[in-house]
Order: sequence, then structure tokens, then C-alpha cells
Amino acid sequence: MSGSIENATLSPLLDTIDILNQTNGTNTTQKEVFVASNEGMLLSYSFLLIAALLCVYFGSYRSITRKDKQKKSGEKPDVLTAKDAAMFPFIASGFLFGIYVVILLVSKEYITFVLNIYFFLIGIIALFRAIHPIVMKIRLPLLNKIRERQFHICLSENKPSDSTTTKSTKKPADLMHIDLKFDLIDVGALFLCVLVGVWYLLKRHWIANNIFGIAFSINAIEILHFNKVLNGIVLLSGLFVYDIFWVFGTNVMITVAKSFDAPIKLLFPQDLIENGLLAANKFAMLGLGDIVVPGAFIALLLRYDMSRKRSGKKKASTLYFNVSFIAYIIALVVTILILQIFKHAQPALLYIVPLCLIFPLLTALICRDWRTMFAYEDHATEKKNE
Repeated sequence: MSGSIENATLSPLLDTIDILNQTNGTNTTQKEVFVASNEGMLLSYSFLLIAALLCVYFGSYRSITRKDKQKKSGEKPDVLTAKDAAMFPFIASGFLFGIYVVILLVSKEYITFVLNIYFFLIGIIALFRAIHPIVMKIRLPLLNKIRERQFHICLSENKPSDSTTTKSTKKPADLMHIDLKFDLIDVGALFLCVLVGVWYLLKRHWIANNIFGIAFSINAIEILHFNKVLNGIVLLSGLFVYDIFWVFGTNVMITVAKSFDAPIKLLFPQDLIENGLLAANKFAMLGLGDIVVPGAFIALLLRYDMSRKRSGKKKASTLYFNVSFIAYIIALVVTILILQIFKHAQPALLYIVPLCLIFPLLTALICRDWRTMFAYEDHATEKKNE
């Protein structure tokens, strides 16, 4: 599959990939540009659009469940501060350029091997984490019977908390603690995830790639918490500039993306109708960055909506989530249209960021909810005493 993608990019891009088919005759090479049919383009773009929306929708609502669990358990959440958001585009740029340098110095086969193993392992974990809540909600007599067999693995390394005390008063303190509780249903789900991982590792099929890509997106949207609306605005604005610079200003991003194939994008073949499920290899793509980054911001607005409901506001609804979700749909459609007009890869964040910021902020201004929105915090920060 990696050899068939000519114009794929590591950037969050929505890209039509034109494949150059080579035919050999009398020692000459003839290149023919693949032109997708209207039906093929409609099918591929429809899939990418629906897949992206489902990832954002389910990831957003799962982020609420995660937030509630953290509050109940007292777990200290990892949130993205304004400083982190401002630094992220610079860190991402350094990381991207570092990969570019490694590609120039190290063999492509070695890089591909390392990345394949890496995404195989984290793909299994991400997929299991994505499907586990769904599996737990399935209530069938047979499955309930299987769930009765519970397993518990506990590993810990203990060390006396105070070496000066007597043996009778010593209390062990855990240096390392692993506590796993699972049943046979969990084992079966993990085995299924491993099978998908092996399928991806051996065949690199686009369906296996999409299964991992969707799992990555849902998990990232659920886990990535901006904590404040301002933090999300800072990050989106920084990545807006980052995306434009590395796509239009240099060839670094395209070089990096051409050097390896990984589930960092959703794919759908535009020649599926002509060549079938197994032989199709002319892909349209949507980078996971186009899903995760705006999706995390939309999830933040959904959590803000829920906080308004819990505060007792009778007219409170999922207003900001709905508005930003509609803005995201419009942005993706605009990206596709611009792509078809100019026949060139487009950085989707160029259209996603302005619309996903303008729509909810303008709504807050009209509803006179500006101050409340910017004062909202997912997790209240501790204030230092004067």
C-alpha cells in the first residue's frame, strides 16, 4: 500500500491521491494519471466525512464520562495549559523536522520496520480501549454467564516507609503497583484486537488502517482536555499557522509522509467500484489531525454545555456543541470543494480552524455568554494563597 500512495502527507490533510500507473514497453515508462469517477469520489468523500463526524461525536461524549470518573475517583487529570498550547506547534515542528533529518540519514526500510511494530502495539491498546465500553454494555444471558468468571492480577513492589522504625511498626509503601481485573469477555475482545493488529501488520490493508485510525481518534478526543476555551483557541490558532507553513512553505511534510505508511490517516479507495475491495489502491484520505484537534475543542464545548445544564439553567442545551459540530461539517465540505476546484492537496485546518472558532464565539456573543464561556474550567485550578 505504501508504494501506491504518491501524494499522501503527514499533515492533517484532506487529499485526493493521484496514482501514477507505470507500464513498461520497449524500455520506456508511460505515466497515466488516474481520474476518479464521480461515483468513486462521492463514495470515498462520504465515508471520510461520516467517519470523521462519528469520531468527533462519540469521542466528545466519552470525554464527559471520563471527566465524571476522574472527579469521582479524585484522579488528578492531565490538562493542556495555555503555555502548553502555545508551545505545541513549535514542539510539533521540531519533531517533524527531526523525523525529516532521520529519514535523510537512516534507511527507509529500518524506519518502516520500527513504525510498524510501534503502531501494531499501540493500535491494539487503542482499539481495545475504544471497544471495551461497547462490549461492557452488551447484556446477553450467555455473555453474562461468561462474565461470572473473574480474574484479578496484582503486582507490587514494597519497601518499608521508614527504615528507622522497628519491624513491628514498619508499613510497606508501594513503589510499583499493577492491579488488573478482567473476565473472559475482556480476553476475547483483546484477542480480536490482536487479530486486527496482525492483519494490519501483514497486509497493510486500508480497512485495518481505518480501524486503528478511528480508534486513535476516539481515544485522543476523549483524553485530550484543553480545560479552558482560551487554551483551545491558542492551540487551534497555532496549528493553523503550523499547517500552512509546513504544507505550502516547505517540502518537509510531504517528504516525511512519503517515507512511511502508518495509520495516521483515514483512507478510502476512489476506484473501489472499478477494482473491488481487495484490488483498489487509489485513495482519498483524511489526516487524523483534522479529526482530533478540532474534535477535542468541540468536546470541550460539549462539556461546557453540560456544566450549564448542571448549574440549573433551564434553557441550557447542547447549543455550543451543535453549533461547532455544524461548523466542522461545513469546513470539511468546503475543503472537499476547494480540493476539487484546484486539484491540489489542501490543509484542511485552513478551513476548519476559522469556522470552528467563529461559529461558537459568535454564538456566545449573541447569547451574551462570552464571560461565562471564557471563565469555564473543566477542572478548577488550585489558586495559590497570597
